[in-house]
Amino acid sequence: MEKREIEVAVAKYLEQKGYERMALKAAMFDMDGVLFDSMKNHAKCWHETMAHFGLDLPEWEAYMHEGRTGAGTINIVSIRQRGHEATEEEIHNIYKYKSDLFNQCPKAERMPGAYELLCKVKASGVMPMVVTGSGQVTLLERLNRNFPDVFRKELMVTAFDVQYGKPNPEPYLMGMEKARKWMDRNGRDGKIGNAGKLQPWNFVVVENAPLGVQAGVAAGVFTIAVNTGPLPDDALLSQGANLLFHSMQEFCDEWENVFSELSA
Repeated sequence: MEKREIEVAVAKYLEQKGYERMALKAAMFDMDGVLFDSMKNHAKCWHETMAHFGLDLPEWEAYMHEGRTGAGTINIVSIRQRGHEATEEEIHNIYKYKSDLFNQCPKAERMPGAYELLCKVKASGVMPMVVTGSGQVTLLERLNRNFPDVFRKELMVTAFDVQYGKPNPEPYLMGMEKARKWMDRNGRDGKIGNAGKLQPWNFVVVENAPLGVQAGVAAGVFTIAVNTGPLPDDALLSQGANLLFHSMQEFCDEWENVFSELSA
């Protein structure tokens, strides 16, 4: 990507939002498809699960629903094919079947370039965060094992923290609030208590899914799409992504240029 493209994208975002400048303090990363190469497992399991219950969800469509709650995905398919929402019992059974299938899949490797990017982010003085729709109870342990010394529990948003999943902006609004509270308690560069004024222009969202991009944009945050799946670029750009890379490695290679524009 040309540096000029990044400059134009940032200038357009600032003009649209009426902000004077960016001042990047924290980066909020989605997990599946961004940090871990796990979406192909999710897509396969959703397809097989729906077929088991007499419903149809093609693997490619699972990428369109990424970030939605399990119940939300199930109800979309149920309404489309049966004309009504699934019952609570059906939702429980379908989601449990899907989760059991997913747990039998080989563990997803971390996305190539993700750890190297996170190391650059931290070295730049930017605080890495995780904002995911996942509700895995071992999530922090898994992140620490694959991305040592990167993430803090207090700076994670999971399915247990929010009422609404993506594309609702609540997960990223919650992420910004957690960052404010943590920085107020701990400070940055020795300055305690001066972080409560953190605003959307102090953050960036990194997403791979259309619904996640919608959520980041709705939260007012500069949103970078990383297209690691089978969807066309327009599926992400049409939802308002400010920049798009085709891999985490490509994003990692361009971090210095991105950071220079987002911290001007």
